Amino acid sequence: MAVSAATSAFGRAASTMTTLSEDQNLRVIDYVCTASSGDAPFEEVHERYSLSFVRRGSFGCQARGQRHELFAGGFFVGAPGDVFACTHDHHHGGDECLSFQFSAALAEEIGGDRAVWSRVSVPPISALSTLGALAQATAARTTDLSLAETGMLLAARFVDVMRGDARARLSPSSLDRVRVIRATEWIEANHEGQLSLDAAAQQAGLSPFHFLRIFSKVVGATPNQFWVSCRLRHAAEMLLGTDQSVTEIALSAGFGDLSNFQRSFKRAAGVTPGAFRRMSEGDRKILQVWQAASALG
Repeated sequence: MAVSAATSAFGRAASTMTTLSEDQNLRVIDYVCTASSGDAPFEEVHERYSLSFVRRGSFGCQARGQRHELFAGGFFVGAPGDVFACTHDHHHGGDECLSFQFSAALAEEIGGDRAVWSRVSVPPISALSTLGALAQATAARTTDLSLAETGMLLAARFVDVMRGDARARLSPSSLDRVRVIRATEWIEANHEGQLSLDAAAQQAGLSPFHFLRIFSKVVGATPNQFWVSCRLRHAAEMLLGTDQSVTEIALSAGFGDLSNFQRSFKRAAGVTPGAFRRMSEGDRKILQVWQAASALG
């Protein structure tokens, strides 16, 4: 995760940008802007196809000869080469955005002509803002999705909503299903390491976006969700069958830190790893608490 305070690539002065994820097809950047009405706007150019969720605050934008206002829950959109200038004439700064920036190849595969990607702004409509909230939760590591998965799903939904039609229903071929089965075996065998959507797609001989769609259709979960499930299952087996500490198990299962493991395990099992182990050892109080929580859920 890279953090810098500079004139950013979507890219306003007086902002802090944090690169959360990056590969050749997709870059994810978190922006926090502190510009105010006293700061002069200046022209900038989109380097990639960009879809940025405004999670907090508001700002203005001059682009394509028009003035746009962007609000929390909306999206700032751009295509490569599009010129824009962000303004804060009627805003107090402090706006924050989660920006997904796509390569030309990935944007082409996801779909939408240049007119769709040159809209500049999209208002806070529920069809998209709900997925924006999901993307933000993924960035905060409170979901089992990856940022690459969330970004592609969000972009596909954006294109569909802007075009006003539904994406064609996917029908995996026999070869697709074989590829997905091999991919699950590869993810299972490598669950202790970090999962890259690009690497998993390459193993399957597919593009990342098509692989994500095919895998989700066949398995009923995204590659990252399947990977997290593998790690948690192995962790549960170690909690039940070994005397290793929770920290040792977290590291053995591939989790980089204890807090992430604790959070992920509790989200999946409903109890902490320690409580799960005590429950297996006959702690009736823990079992009753878990049963009560399950009933309420």
